[in-house]
Amino acid sequence: GTRAGRRAGQPKRPRQGEAGCWPSGAVASQRRAGNHLTIGALGEGQVHAKARPGPRSPGRGDPDWGRSLRPATPPDPGRETPQVIPGSLEEGKEPTTHLPGTPRRRRTLLGPLVAPTLAAALGAALKGLKGRAAPPLEAPGLAAPPAGTWSPRSPGLGARALPKTTTPEPPRPCHGGNVGGVPTSEDLGAEGCGVKTALKPRCLEVWFNRFLRGKRQQLGTSGQPAFQLYLGLSPCTWLEERLSAAAHILQPAPANAKNGRVDSEDRRSRHCPYLDTINRSVLDFDFEKLCSISLSHINAYACLVCGKYFQGRGLKSHAYIHSVQFSHHVFLNLHTLKFYCLPDNYEIIDSSLEDITYVLKPTFTKQQIANLDKQAKLSRAYDGTTYLPGIVGLNNIKANDYANAVLQALSNVPPLRNYFLEEDNYKNIKRPPGDIMFLLVQRFGELMRKLWNPRNFKAHVSPHEMLQAVVLCSKKTFQITKQGDGVDFLSWFLNALHSALGGTKKKKKTIVTDVFQGSMRIFTKKLPHPDLPAEEKEQLLHNDEYQETMVESTFMYLTLDLPTAPLYKDEKEQLIIPQVPLFNILAKFNGITEKEYKTYKENFLKRFQLTKLPPYLIFCIKRFTKNNFFVEKNPTIVNFPITNVDLREYLSEEVQAVHKNTTYDLIANIVHDGKPSEGSYRIHVLHHGTGKWYELQDLQVTDILPQMITLSEAYIQIWKRRDNDETNQQGA
Repeated sequence: GTRAGRRAGQPKRPRQGEAGCWPSGAVASQRRAGNHLTIGALGEGQVHAKARPGPRSPGRGDPDWGRSLRPATPPDPGRETPQVIPGSLEEGKEPTTHLPGTPRRRRTLLGPLVAPTLAAALGAALKGLKGRAAPPLEAPGLAAPPAGTWSPRSPGLGARALPKTTTPEPPRPCHGGNVGGVPTSEDLGAEGCGVKTALKPRCLEVWFNRFLRGKRQQLGTSGQPAFQLYLGLSPCTWLEERLSAAAHILQPAPANAKNGRVDSEDRRSRHCPYLDTINRSVLDFDFEKLCSISLSHINAYACLVCGKYFQGRGLKSHAYIHSVQFSHHVFLNLHTLKFYCLPDNYEIIDSSLEDITYVLKPTFTKQQIANLDKQAKLSRAYDGTTYLPGIVGLNNIKANDYANAVLQALSNVPPLRNYFLEEDNYKNIKRPPGDIMFLLVQRFGELMRKLWNPRNFKAHVSPHEMLQAVVLCSKKTFQITKQGDGVDFLSWFLNALHSALGGTKKKKKTIVTDVFQGSMRIFTKKLPHPDLPAEEKEQLLHNDEYQETMVESTFMYLTLDLPTAPLYKDEKEQLIIPQVPLFNILAKFNGITEKEYKTYKENFLKRFQLTKLPPYLIFCIKRFTKNNFFVEKNPTIVNFPITNVDLREYLSEEVQAVHKNTTYDLIANIVHDGKPSEGSYRIHVLHHGTGKWYELQDLQVTDILPQMITLSEAYIQIWKRRDNDETNQQGA
């Protein structure tokens, strides 16, 4: 009934109710679909799709695809008789016709092509539904062909049946060569005609929804079919996956379902095709877990292809947009440690990804922690470099080497290390609301586990998150971009850790005080003003105010004073670098040596005597003196032995009877090189498993002879008290 039909001399289209006319609802639905390819279960349960004869309308796509549904019309007696294409005769169907001299048109019937596959797939998916095996489902009006009668790559679409001897081939993924990523007729098997016309996904949705609607009514179940176009597979494979997913909709909820939620696992979770795109060499979880675009820490995901952080995985989230724009599909939730494939948005379950989660969040058992000081085995990073766990370089972001050296030293104190390697030791500590100091504990524990991780992807660690917590908790007293003093940072850090763990000054103890805290007696005597006459001074000394007083005090470290450095040059016009034995500067704590301390108004004489030695003793050698103009550094070298430093003579007689072990061995030595404001820090560390000494300066890790340690300008030292069962260390 169209102009083209009348122009070609064809009879008018039969009206409603006449022979050869389709139901009006089917034609209307096909017109509303507006597809190049028309698919649908129509009227009597038949699937019809025929190419309209006659010349194609301009601008209507490829000539091999029909634009609308039309019934077959008898040929005009005045025109040339159409030829029947061999092989197109099927039972109960009209033969495919072709007019000589006109382009041969292929029948664009998708039903016979995909319906058997759909029926078989849905039949397998619904198997066992309602406690009984479901019969093989068939598409409306189509029976499943026997095996070997169809191949997805066969030339022609549906109108021709392959010989039964043809071996079926698996569907091809249609990743490239198509129009905008949409499946084309060539992907459906029409290579012979050389056609590449895009199929509108709406036609598949119409057929699929009608098919499921009929089956739902047949089975008496409810629910809406979930239709989603997946462009990564060929249409047949895609439809099989959709039907497998639809089986979960049609199945009744299992007995363990709660609140309407079904614990069903996506079939793709264990067969993700994008796992080989993960690039472990770019993964770095040392930085703050923030989205690189929105700078939000909520729902942060790491792209395992490029290593960047993005927020969310919804349709409008940054991670979703990144996955579509750059074809990066595998993401890791940095908080739940779950893997997801985007934009398909399903969870990935694969045991080969455990190494990534272990790098993000290392865990240690008690047995592993107990064997850390006994192992001398090298670990191999992902890039092939070898390293010793615990002897790992820390990245110097700008001027934070003073903090790196202190953190490296504390990480090699076994009791403190063992406490923070196990997160259960401190994660249940209650803190007041809004307290930010506990962040310091969490970050230090994470850094400790990364330093001792035997399965790192690289042989160094960045303390970025740890230093950010330091800047925040110290209120910018210690910064990343400005050089600081190592002793000041050590003093603040130990006290901050102690208070964040719930410790107090006197009563409540923590792991920090158990490891480093000792006690001493401080004897103080006030001196009269030096400008007063001698007689008046003698009278004042008899007053109670000027009598010696004694106070018990605790300490975290001992400050050792160096003798004044020479100001003049020697005969050879060179500065003399003095040397002083360690025991000379330790005489400050023998209880006899007095030292004068001056204030703005008063002068005091003080002497110190040790009453309790901690398991790990920290010495801070005072090299810097400040005045109103500048900071001066004392370059005096301290001569000290590596082992067997006995401190018994610095204890009182009653305390000596209590302390059986007073011998200490050096385990860490922090060195300051250069000028006070422009210098750098490095550290010497003893590895307990091998007994060797290593020098660490930022990312550089080298072994060093023990004899070379004493020649450096030592600034901070950590000594370990020797137990009865311990022998001399190999480093001696």
